[in-house]
Amino acid sequence: MGSHARPNRLHRTGARIATVALVGAVLPITAGGLAEAATSNTTHSAEDSDRASAESATPASQNQGALTTRDQAAPVTKADHAFLLDARDGSQEREMWAGAKADESVSMASTTKIMTALVVLKHPEWLNRQITVKQSYRDYVSENGASTADLQVGDTLTVEQLLHAMLLPSGADAAMALADSFGAGDTEDARIADFENQMNAEAQQLGMTGTHFDSFDGISHGDNRSTARDLAKLGQRAMLKPVFADIVKNTQYKAEAPAANGHTRYYTWNNTNDLLSTYDGALGIKTGSGAEAGYSLVFAAKRDNRTLVGAIVGADQECFDDATKMLDWGFAH
Repeated sequence: MGSHARPNRLHRTGARIATVALVGAVLPITAGGLAEAATSNTTHSAEDSDRASAESATPASQNQGALTTRDQAAPVTKADHAFLLDARDGSQEREMWAGAKADESVSMASTTKIMTALVVLKHPEWLNRQITVKQSYRDYVSENGASTADLQVGDTLTVEQLLHAMLLPSGADAAMALADSFGAGDTEDARIADFENQMNAEAQQLGMTGTHFDSFDGISHGDNRSTARDLAKLGQRAMLKPVFADIVKNTQYKAEAPAANGHTRYYTWNNTNDLLSTYDGALGIKTGSGAEAGYSLVFAAKRDNRTLVGAIVGADQECFDDATKMLDWGFAH
């Protein structure tokens, strides 16, 4: 689950560190963590004509939603746990292509944080609510080798700032702060457990039948899993939230927060999603990786008034090349 793009960024082998500066004090903290479809000009044989006639006679109900045809080969990807949908006008979705294991539940790593954000954004009136960073959030990062936004104890950040801190550098400390603040209960453990219950309730409401959360950030306790189909659906729903869409499209975000000693803290958070700088029309959404979970990526891009959303989960290598192939294929068809 941790930092999400290169093997040396893996969650359990080292945490990403966001750039942090404090006015009036010295904090030597380094930055770390961060086409159109081609028309065939070939001559068609009589066999091709006969096949075309037979296909045209097939009932529409059998042809609707077909993922591939003889003249429309599927994208060639290394990942089997992959899925691509056409988001249409945003509120509707259409399956375009499913990998061989698109419906197999596997660990989803930090793509978990998409649901964390979606649960928080059920309360948009709280975006300016202020949350103070606790020592337990930093301890959690240290104990689990988690990716971090390097939040400093005693600093006060808004919910919106914490969403940036969670979704861009994939800060587990920010995710914990949100879960602790939006869950109900008398203790930190109780509040986090309640928040995870909210995540599962939302997944059930969205029809994510292959998904279960036992984590607010992707560090699994044994049953934090999803499918590529479910994650693509989750990404599509999250992108309907303007605040979420505005956050995940940023390659970098700078924030100011009151520090405990009265000074102003400056944070710089870089996005782990390389597609934003390498793919024309990329919109986000979230990376994920871990020593056991492998690599995951939920992604979206828009071209010619079409928005495609896809997901790759549990891959054994970086997902950006496969995501590019899937998007290219989708926009070409």
